[in-house]
Amino acid sequence: MSAVAAPAAGKRQLAGLATLLKLALRRDRIMLPVWVLVLGVTMSSGAGTVDELYGTAAERAKVAASMTGSGSLRALYGSVFDTSVGGLVAWRLGGFVALMAGAMSLIIVVRHTREEEETGRQEMLSAGTLGRRAPLAAALLTALIANTALALVTFAGLASSTQDATGSLALGLGIGATGMFFAGVAAVTAQLSESARLAKGLAVAVLGTSFVLRAAGDAATTDSSSVLNWLSPLGWTANIRPYADERALPLILLLAGAALLAWAAQILAARRDVGMSFLPARPGPATGRLTSAYALALRLQRGTVAAWAAGFLACGLLFGGMTGGVTDLVGGNAKTAEIFQRMGGNKALDEAFLAAMVGMLGMVAALYAVGSVLRLHAEETSGRAEPVLAGAVGRLRWAAGHLVIAFGGSVLVLLCGGLGLALGYGKSFGPVLGACLVQVPAVWTLAGLAVLLHGVVPSLTQAAWGLTGLCLAVGWIGPVIGAPDALLRISPFGHLPKVPGAEMAWTPVLALTAVAAALVGAGLAGLRRRDVG
Repeated sequence: MSAVAAPAAGKRQLAGLATLLKLALRRDRIMLPVWVLVLGVTMSSGAGTVDELYGTAAERAKVAASMTGSGSLRALYGSVFDTSVGGLVAWRLGGFVALMAGAMSLIIVVRHTREEEETGRQEMLSAGTLGRRAPLAAALLTALIANTALALVTFAGLASSTQDATGSLALGLGIGATGMFFAGVAAVTAQLSESARLAKGLAVAVLGTSFVLRAAGDAATTDSSSVLNWLSPLGWTANIRPYADERALPLILLLAGAALLAWAAQILAARRDVGMSFLPARPGPATGRLTSAYALALRLQRGTVAAWAAGFLACGLLFGGMTGGVTDLVGGNAKTAEIFQRMGGNKALDEAFLAAMVGMLGMVAALYAVGSVLRLHAEETSGRAEPVLAGAVGRLRWAAGHLVIAFGGSVLVLLCGGLGLALGYGKSFGPVLGACLVQVPAVWTLAGLAVLLHGVVPSLTQAAWGLTGLCLAVGWIGPVIGAPDALLRISPFGHLPKVPGAEMAWTPVLALTAVAAALVGAGLAGLRRRDVG
């Protein structure tokens, strides 16, 4: 190929890129700002919280020493590299926000690549003047815009709160680079898999493995120098060491890894047809064995349920192991103790901490429940529901199969989390398991809201994620910033009794159960009356 023909061919491969990018940004005009602002504000507000809790250098040094001395805390949050306000913010929130940036990025990339192919929209777009590499490039550019915005918001928020500008820039760049690395991971998994669900699952598995490697490395050492840390992209993020001895090598590794993965994904995309994959789905048995709508839903979601249950068991073990040392964690700081008591509702620190962890598990379980309910929407919009409903299966039976998995599965994952908490704590098996079950009505309420949106206003179904995220933000950040009770009660979790430890109150539990039942009933009534698809 001549020197002139090569650029021309490359330009044809990216034809329509600007149009696709505008389309992606328009589709994500609500989701992306919410992600960026919530994560960015979380980082910037963390500086004020840390400064309020640990106002002197001596207090910060004391809490850093207690954190460093606990392997469980290092596994959860990482190592403390600097005792300044910015250093503690980077330790406490940097890893969490980087993890969320990775999740945001993989959702963006899969949404605008494999999901478009799975629904058939990509084939329709490709019928026009559209280059072969343009869809993936548009998805990666959308992720780049989101992560750049997140990095800038993080830097501006921390630098404006009198934190060191160099450390703030290093932290913002680290978070943005982490997001782009996992955008590259998702770009590759979108080429390998045949469905958006599997593409997300593979990318999430890489993200989870990175967290486990980072946690194991930090549990083994106090300075993130373990080999396991250097095998994990999240370990690279921690080793940038904002506000301490900032290092450029981990940042270079993240950016180089993101570029390499994007390049590999483009090569893979050029070698397959639209809708095809390198890991095709396994064919089913020659004779069908799915005899009901429930059996079909279980077959589709059993892997997801098992993964969530295992994850909750592991998290419960980790949190339960931390409960016995919560007094050392607080280190006599009255304000920190007050935060745990606001979250846990009890004056005894260990019981307040345990109740707070139960509440956190409940809020995370809501993500499972809402995602499982929205599987109905995915089956409907992809056209897979029509062949099922064309047979002898009614709409309500079809929906009920998925709802049994969503509502029953949430109980299972919470029980697994409670079992892990009790095993890690070493006592209070009955009260802890009971406390986890108390979270069920609030989880069901958010899941019922998703059912209502899908059944009555299917075009707004994805808003269930935003409402659930709002409830999680209120439950996690509200007690830390001292939000009034009226704001905390926006979330259904704000109405539940803080057990174990506090007195059990049945009225809010029964009321939320009734609300959840009403929402599900209204959603199913709407599904029965509207057109499917």
